[in-house]
This record gives sequence, C-alpha cells and structure tokens, in this order.
Amino acid sequence: MDAALLVPLALVLGAVIGGGAVSTVVVAVRRGRMAAEVVSTAVPDGVEQVLDALESAGAVLDPSNNVVKASPGAIALGLVWQRTLVHPSLLALVDTVRRSGEPLTQEVDLARGPLGDASIHLTVRIARLGTRFVLLLAEDRTESVRLDAVRRDFVANISHELKTPIGAVGLLAEALEHAADDPAQVQRFAKRLSKESQRLAGMTQEIIELSRLQAADALADPQQVDIDRVITAAIDQNRVTADAQRIQLVSGGDRRTRVWGDEAMLVSAVHNLIANAIQYSVAPARVGIGVSQRDDVVEIAVTDQGIGIPEEELDRVFERFFRVDQARARATGGTGLGLSIVKHVAQNHGGDVRVWSQPGRGSTFTIRIPRVVDEPSAAPQPVKARA
Repeated sequence: MDAALLVPLALVLGAVIGGGAVSTVVVAVRRGRMAAEVVSTAVPDGVEQVLDALESAGAVLDPSNNVVKASPGAIALGLVWQRTLVHPSLLALVDTVRRSGEPLTQEVDLARGPLGDASIHLTVRIARLGTRFVLLLAEDRTESVRLDAVRRDFVANISHELKTPIGAVGLLAEALEHAADDPAQVQRFAKRLSKESQRLAGMTQEIIELSRLQAADALADPQQVDIDRVITAAIDQNRVTADAQRIQLVSGGDRRTRVWGDEAMLVSAVHNLIANAIQYSVAPARVGIGVSQRDDVVEIAVTDQGIGIPEEELDRVFERFFRVDQARARATGGTGLGLSIVKHVAQNHGGDVRVWSQPGRGSTFTIRIPRVVDEPSAAPQPVKARA
C-alpha cells in the first residue's frame, strides 16, 4: 500500500480508538457517580435546612426506609424512633409512593404512644425526592378534629336540652290562653311559666359562658387574684338560696393565697361548686368551702353532706348536661353545665378539678391551681381549655 495512504488511515484509526477509550472512561465515570448516589446517605442540598426549620413533622427516607433526616416535629409526635418510622401504616404509604411514583395525601389516625388509647390525627403528604429518597410531611390536626367533634356534640346536646324548657313555655302559654277566665289557674300557670323562662335564661347564660371558656384567648391577660375575695363573692352569690333551703355555708382554711388568673372566672367556678353542693344536699345540712396550699398549688375544696355520686358515674360528672339525679335537677332547674364550666375554668388556669364522693355521705370537689410564689416579672402563659 502506498505510504501516502497509510498516514491518513493511521490517523483515522487512532482517532476512533481514542474516541472509544474516552467514551469508555465517560461511561465509567457516570456509572461510578450513579453507584455513589445509590450508596450515599446524603439528602439533596437544602432539604436538611428546610426540615430543621419546619414546625410540622417531616422526614426523609432512603430506599431501605431508614430515616436519614427528621424534623424536630416528627420526633416530638413520636413518628420517628432510632431512624425508623414507628407506625407500619406510614411505611405502607411510603411503599405505595415508591411503587407508583405519584405523590399521595391522606388523613390518618395513629396511636399517640405505646400506652393507653389516645390517638393523633394527621394529614400526611408523601412524595419522591430525587431518584432514591422519599419525603414525608405530616400536619397534626388532632386539636382541630377534636374541637369539631366537641362542637358537633355540643350543638346536638343543646338542641336536645333546649327542647324541654322551650316546649314547656309553649304549652304553658297555650294553657294560660285557655284559662283566661280562671284567675287561680292563670296565677299557677304564670308561676310555672316564670320558672321555665328563668331556667331557659340560666341555661342560655351558661352556654355562652362555656363557649367563652373554650375560646383560645379565654385567659389572654391573667392577673394576680386574691382567693379570699373569690370565696367571699361566690358565697354571697349563693347565700339567699342556701338560707331558703336551710343550708349553712361555712368557709375556712389558709388565708391570703393568690393565683394568676381571671377573678370573674374563678368566682364563677366556685359559685357553681357551691350551687351544686346546695342542690344535692338534704336540709338541714352544711356546705364547707376550704382553701389550702400544698407545695406550689392552691386547693379550693367544696364539701357537702348530700346524696353523693355512685362510683361508676364519677368519671362522667364533668360532661356537659350530665346530671347525677335527673329528677332533682329538673326540680331545682339545674342545667347540667355547671361542673363542665368548673373544669374549663381550672384548665384555663393551668390546673384541674378532682372529685371524691360516696353515696349517702356526700361529695368533695377540689379545684387545684398554681399559686403565686413570689413576684415574677411577668405572668405565666395560660393553659388552653380541653374538652
């Protein structure tokens, strides 16, 4: 072959061989990068910072469903433990997204912890993050779901409870019309009509008060409250009723105790406990109101010598519209909201209310609220009410 042709041929062959070698090197580099991505546990840039800033729960999972990054909210809600999603139902949703490749949004109810039957309600959003990771975001909607249920139950209870006095008012008005020529009957029906209207007005006022207590800002500006003033005001509100039913009201215990809160709310709570004690006492009897300090807690106890509460009903006494003795409640005009108001007042003040009772021996209801220890620079934040 002519030497003049060999030179270009050699150059072409060299270029082909060189190009093939370069391509081989490039492919090898790409495969190496892909392999490195597969074994790498690093999440894409910026994701860790976003998860750290999230108030809601968030987690990133690798192909083995190990949690490579979790937000503080995910740990606080108990969704993540030792780099693992705790709940199998969440893992099932993650696997569904891996198979389909499509984002998923779902409402789920999960156990709050290993003990008890409390649950949390979450709105969960899951999507692929790059080629190998999965991102899980969860928004805690437990409180809003609970409040919706409370509102539904409350409306249903109100509708049922208001039927009786409203129906009675209508029937009595009709009876008055037919008894217009009988002064004795008119007077009797008028008294009953007045009693039912008072009961209806009282129930409406307590519904308004309970609704206000359940508001998020029910205790937005707490002040120091003198418990002596609270007890005195609550007793004064019940003095006439107690005297009429031959019930003696006696107060005692520690003096000059103070708590952070709302004086009007606390007076309302103690008033309801005293009124409840009077209602379920058999005259002649005595109702005691005592104040004591235990550690950093003020305890306000109201004790009666009344009919008492069966043990199986103790857990229900703070439910709205629940009455231990339906006949006695109807006779005295009770609404069944008083103890529910007491519970919410105590919770709004960062405390609670407890009950001891035995049938035939009486009952003791105790409100427990943190007391003012010294003069802090600012009042503590109030605790929101729970149903």
